[in-house]
Amino acid sequence: EGRVEVYHDGRWGTICDDQWDDRDAEVVCRQLGFSGTPKALSWAHYGQGSGPILLDEVQCSGNELSLDQCKKSDWGQQNCDHIEDAGVSCDPFTGTDLQLCQSDVVHRTPISQGWLSRLAGGRSPSEGRVEVYYNGDWGTVCDDGWTDLGAQVVCRQL
Repeated sequence: EGRVEVYHDGRWGTICDDQWDDRDAEVVCRQLGFSGTPKALSWAHYGQGSGPILLDEVQCSGNELSLDQCKKSDWGQQNCDHIEDAGVSCDPFTGTDLQLCQSDVVHRTPISQGWLSRLAGGRSPSEGRVEVYYNGDWGTVCDDGWTDLGAQVVCRQL
């Protein structure tokens, strides 16, 4: 997580937060090799940069491989001050919940609380049904909203 800076024509510079949203953050996280939950932050959340502001009006769809593929102003064309420097968080635990099914009651629990998880019923130790130890019992995880991100977190916990 931090202020987003880009390198263009031999110099580093920041990005203005006009139109900056989670789809832009998703592209930044992907470009940097992070698979966490992307979160866009504005108003120099991570501090004001210095030097040039190189991009403005970035509008990604979220599917691009790099910011260069996104719709944006021309390099160096901007109407911002550094108080508007864009930032991102690619934290794998930001906004990530698991749904625990117990007695037909669904509990949404932040996955970062650090309880035990295991895989059961698979052909090898690295596959199977995800189970978590919660309130003294092993239970299964509902698949509603289950994504590769949740699987990555569980795999890192094992």
